[in-house]
Amino acid sequence: MDSDTHFTGTNSDVDTRRTTSGVNQTLHLIRSDDPSSQIQAAKEIRRLTKKSHRCRRQFSAAVSPLVDMLRADSAEANEAALLALLNLAVKDETNKVGIVDAGALGPIIGFLHSENSNLQEHATASLLTLSASSVNKPIIGASGAIPLLLNVLRHGRSEAKADSVLALYNLSTNPDNLSLILEAEPIPPLVDLLKTCKKSSKIAEKCSALIESLVGFEEGRTALTSEEGGVLAVVEILESGSLQSREHAVGTLLTMCQTDRCKYREPILKEGVIPGLLELTVQGTPKSQPKAQTLLRLLRDSPYPRSELEPDTLENIVCNLISQIEDEDQSGKAKQMLAEMVQVSMEQSLRHLQQRALVCTPADLPITSCASEVSSK
Repeated sequence: MDSDTHFTGTNSDVDTRRTTSGVNQTLHLIRSDDPSSQIQAAKEIRRLTKKSHRCRRQFSAAVSPLVDMLRADSAEANEAALLALLNLAVKDETNKVGIVDAGALGPIIGFLHSENSNLQEHATASLLTLSASSVNKPIIGASGAIPLLLNVLRHGRSEAKADSVLALYNLSTNPDNLSLILEAEPIPPLVDLLKTCKKSSKIAEKCSALIESLVGFEEGRTALTSEEGGVLAVVEILESGSLQSREHAVGTLLTMCQTDRCKYREPILKEGVIPGLLELTVQGTPKSQPKAQTLLRLLRDSPYPRSELEPDTLENIVCNLISQIEDEDQSGKAKQMLAEMVQVSMEQSLRHLQQRALVCTPADLPITSCASEVSSK
């Protein structure tokens, strides 16, 4: 047992020396004046840093010469350097900041203009990774990258489009960048992507999150309702998206209705939103459930509470909405959803009663203890 442990330690020491020697040799090559040696070294850095955080730390000294390679008049050198920097930046905040500080943004943004699709895709992926750093977000936003990322979203290949949306989402968490995104007219390409992507995908989730942020501005709300199929695309996410996407979708519609109910109530209602909202009131996340209930109240004929003779219950609100739906298919689906919602509500109430019966026995605990136990859940 002891000999095995000693043997493993010795091998580890040998491996460490070999790795260190390999790193030093590669750093020597990347700093050389020979272009072919630099390309070879960049490819080796890319390989070694693909899965190793330790190697990313060891090769941080390669950032500056790799950035210099981005400016070389050689597509092969550009691509090799870009891919090496991309791997260096993954899950390494220090390298992310160091790459931007070394002046990489200029050439990377230039590659977004490139007719070389591979360079454009790698540049978009690099901006996605670099924009994950809170330090880099305002710098990337001020660099002029946002309109170019949106151009990739409009005209790029599918993988580049996906990366551009994720990069824009990262950048949008900085308030100054959000206004820059809005100025670049992002709603049409976001809606187009939302229509074509898989509704339960991460891309749909980030698209929905971006749109929710953008409708906080009047220009964003106007653009969404003006775009053909814009509101419908959000409603479809509300119906078929992931839980997080549905939360963003209902947040989008609620923001619109709360901002100007008279203006946005009809455009939302006509897209058949009621069944999806009913489902969210029962099966949504803790955040989306109350949002769905609030939106249902805003969408009915009168936004004000009813009299005591006609209580302001969710069921009454929905019945009122269903009576206004002219489309028989939508009305039938909404009625079915209401019946299912009532059934689920009854089942939940029954489960609560069963849980209370298990926790509180009349012989041992007063009724007030049972009530307290149930309300605390």
